[in-house]
Amino acid sequence: MADEYCDLCDLPKAHCIHGMPPAPPPEARPAPTRATVRKASTPRASTASTPAAPVRRAPRRWTQPEAIAPVIVAVLDEAGGELPADDVLEAVEARIGEQLLEGDRQLTPEGELRWRYAARRARQQLIQQGLMAKSRPGIWELTAAGRTS
Repeated sequence: MADEYCDLCDLPKAHCIHGMPPAPPPEARPAPTRATVRKASTPRASTASTPAAPVRRAPRRWTQPEAIAPVIVAVLDEAGGELPADDVLEAVEARIGEQLLEGDRQLTPEGELRWRYAARRARQQLIQQGLMAKSRPGIWELTAAGRTS
């Protein structure tokens, strides 16, 4: 029984560093294999017992062009179908000025108010949809399809 324990550390030779066989030479060692990392599983909640959580979205920082487009069409329609761009933008601001978000009053890197930039993008979308015409510079004009919508 005395030879089963190490004389140097009093541990069983199977657990002691002194009683372990020497490590094989470096070239005889097998190449390390890449261990696969398993994703920790999360407990799944039953959909029948718990209501679905609402999807959280970041609050909008400025008004989207899609929200401004109908206002532009309404302003132009009331004006007979065409107006100078500055007059359209003033009328749009008069209608939705109280609804504009804080970020709408900030400047873009080019120095334009964000809501005006969104209105110009809305105009481009309306032109692509065929509701506005790209006629003369500085004039925003509805097409026949834009007047009936």
